[in-house]
Amino acid sequence: MSQIIKSLLSGPVPPDVPTSFITDDGTAIPLVNILNVDGLDSIENNNDGIVTRANPDLGNNLEIILTNRISVTAITSDGAGQTQTVTLMTPTNATAIEFNSSFIGYDSANDEAAGGAQEGIARKSAGAVTVIGTNDSFDESDAGLLTVDWDIIASGGDLIARFIGVAGRTIVWRCTFTYIQTP
Repeated sequence: MSQIIKSLLSGPVPPDVPTSFITDDGTAIPLVNILNVDGLDSIENNNDGIVTRANPDLGNNLEIILTNRISVTAITSDGAGQTQTVTLMTPTNATAIEFNSSFIGYDSANDEAAGGAQEGIARKSAGAVTVIGTNDSFDESDAGLLTVDWDIIASGGDLIARFIGVAGRTIVWRCTFTYIQTP
């Protein structure tokens, strides 16, 4: 008969629960086996940061969610200047919004791409959104997609991503929109 005996004198017994959590900026140590994980929104409560949540509640999954980022897709096909629009957000009334948007379109049949970025500001007052001034943007494209276009526009009380295609081409688009809103 054989037995394995581990001496308690040769080292500590591992704890039943974690005693520390290494982060990108320091170490968190649970208090009475509880670790609070707060997102930026939990502290500032202004809906333009990070939120954490248990999914499901009391489960072992922790989700970290960026609350001021929206990603949308669209497809333009066959029509010269065919336009597709997708609602990005309905801002709160009596607020200002600064936004950064990245656009990319791909025509897989011709292996060509177009895209770029747009930065701008808008405001919503009396229920209507107004994009203010001429927004800064850059764009690049392969030769066959030189006439495509995309931008952020106002439509009533919403901010919209608009995609404009090319005749004879099917373009799959994606826009990622990040914003801050005040007050």
